[in-house]
Amino acid sequence: MALQSNNSHNMQQAMLAPSKRIRETPFTPFVQEAGVKMYTVYNRMLLPTMFSSHEEDYRHLKNHVQLWDVSCQRQVSIKGPDAHELLSLITPRNVDKMKDDQCFYLPVVDHHGRMLNDPVAIKIDNNHYWLSVADGDLLQFCLGISLGKGLEVDISEPEVFPLAVQGPKAEQLLVRVFGESVKAIKFFRYKWLAFEDTQLLVARSGWSKQGGFEIYMHGMQYAPKLWKKLSETGQDLNVRAGCPNLIERIESGLLSFGNDITRDHTPVEAGLQRFCDSNKEYLGRKVIEQQKQIGPPRQICAAQIDGDVLPPSPAGFSVQCDGEVVGNIASVAWSPDFKTNVAIAMMDKGFGLGSGHVLKIDPGMGLPLRTVQIREKFWN
Repeated sequence: MALQSNNSHNMQQAMLAPSKRIRETPFTPFVQEAGVKMYTVYNRMLLPTMFSSHEEDYRHLKNHVQLWDVSCQRQVSIKGPDAHELLSLITPRNVDKMKDDQCFYLPVVDHHGRMLNDPVAIKIDNNHYWLSVADGDLLQFCLGISLGKGLEVDISEPEVFPLAVQGPKAEQLLVRVFGESVKAIKFFRYKWLAFEDTQLLVARSGWSKQGGFEIYMHGMQYAPKLWKKLSETGQDLNVRAGCPNLIERIESGLLSFGNDITRDHTPVEAGLQRFCDSNKEYLGRKVIEQQKQIGPPRQICAAQIDGDVLPPSPAGFSVQCDGEVVGNIASVAWSPDFKTNVAIAMMDKGFGLGSGHVLKIDPGMGLPLRTVQIREKFWN
């Protein structure tokens, strides 16, 4: 696998050494065959990030249907009599409200109320949950809390490999493969559906706002038949391999843990206050409740940056006001649909929406400063 330097003076290709620490997925052979051009490493596993180009992938996602290998969303299985108690300790969200077929987006926090991860929790039964995790070592954290509290739970990483089917034609494709019962799956709910000689957990969810599902495949052996079935059945729907798309997710305000939100932020700062409704003594409760009362010292915002396409900046951009840094933009991309640089910003208190301040970024490369406008809401 080749990695290209961002340094314009040194454009040679560097190779990523194969290792057991960087794992392929059961779908990697099919992704390779489909012509993947870029990967990132996520939970020590390969995650495709581009096939044709970011813009071509974006346009196809918005119009057709894609198969995303998101096996890197590893599952942390929490099973046992105290599974619910452990879940209630590590998140400010009220998990008592979870129904038997429900998925919950969970901010997971430490004792200072800071974000550790933002998994989707899937309730398998009253004593069993899967956490479909963002990039991070949540398993060790859960294990440490359970041991420290003496909880009766078994914590493991099962061999479950999610495959997302995203785009406006996703439901049409899945109905052909799994039957009419797909239509009855509500948003962030799931059903066990028959495939070959097994049952697959199929949820109406995914990291886009174009509509779609995530298929949780338990066991590597079903990957070839599942990929082939979806690909062949959806040929007339223009199905193809795809991946989470930077442009679409920024337009949609879908936050990336490790980029837009990090270990330095609380859920309230990340705009996730609606998921902080637990009445239990969860970790970091004092900090989070205080921020809910008086407001956070900084806040996630939608932003647009004036001018034409910005040069790439993996480190993001510092937002300045009169030469003082008052925020940071970690994710930015040119939107073909909205004809502007769409962005997700973390802004200090007093510099968000309606502040009246003139905000700038330095795009580097000797280019003039660009104006940043804070928006009331995201685009999608």
